[in-house]
Amino acid sequence: MTKRLILPSLLAVMACSKTETTMPTKQDASIHILDSTAMEILDPETKLEVLSTGHSWSEGPLWLEKEQTLLFTDIPNNAIFQVKDGQSIIYLQPSGYTGTTQRGGEVGANGLTLDPQGRLVLCQHGDRRMARMDAPLEQPAATFATLADNFQGKRLNSPNDVVFDREGNMYFTDPPYGLEFNMEDPAKELDFQGVYCLKTDGELVLVDSISRPNGITFSPSQDKLLVANSDPKLAVWYEYDLVAPGKVENRRIFFDATEYVGKDGYKGLPDGMKMQSSGILFATGPGGVWVFDQNGKPLARIETGEATSNCALSSDEKNLFMTADSYVLKMVLK
Repeated sequence: MTKRLILPSLLAVMACSKTETTMPTKQDASIHILDSTAMEILDPETKLEVLSTGHSWSEGPLWLEKEQTLLFTDIPNNAIFQVKDGQSIIYLQPSGYTGTTQRGGEVGANGLTLDPQGRLVLCQHGDRRMARMDAPLEQPAATFATLADNFQGKRLNSPNDVVFDREGNMYFTDPPYGLEFNMEDPAKELDFQGVYCLKTDGELVLVDSISRPNGITFSPSQDKLLVANSDPKLAVWYEYDLVAPGKVENRRIFFDATEYVGKDGYKGLPDGMKMQSSGILFATGPGGVWVFDQNGKPLARIETGEATSNCALSSDEKNLFMTADSYVLKMVLK
């Protein structure tokens, strides 16, 4: 179902902005330049606009070009929101848990993407599956088709993030964060946390298993796969050579941020990420959004002041959207 609910926090913003043309900005956010190359991408004086706030935990930003709107998830509230024309309204609820039995944990949808046919695909924490919304984007409805919910007969943990390659193979991560008791949940059936590929022929392949697989993306040529590991004891981004659908070689560390975990001003862990067509990687992690070149060299850090979960680019790559705890933020790129 779709509810046109405007968040009270955003109503206040709108009321204060009747004579203004700009959105409010996050006053404690800043841009930290680490390498002069970053100046080709970022203006350090740019302010982060607040598109929406008041959420329990925002995630899964997805820009819809045709609709000129941003979707994002609020996982604890089992909802997807839509930001359009200065308003933040519920787009879809329920989004990740469709059961009738009350349960705890992070039940809502997490990562979102579009499949090659332009249909909405969701990482459903509560239902422990990869699913596709069986309704047009402009008329959302909580009817879903299961794409993957088990590996070799054992239920998935709680799919987290997803990306499609050019051939239509679907890659996704499966940490335990959507289970009520996480790693100790008695309903956990798999004894590992996997990175998977659902191939176009329907075969589900285990790509790799790491301690806490999270964000996932490709290099522009799609010959490399990058996966974030949101483990405070090993807070890294991995890079693989992608040699065939679902097959990788040569796992190595793209960047290790473990030393920053828990330090003052460095909230968060390696999480969602997006790659520009130029090869610049925007990766959420300790302190906000890290900006890397193709070799894993840090160029800048967008410090949001919050634990930052994910990011997305507009189709023209001129805008970066970020989900940061209760906030949804926007930054204009060069």
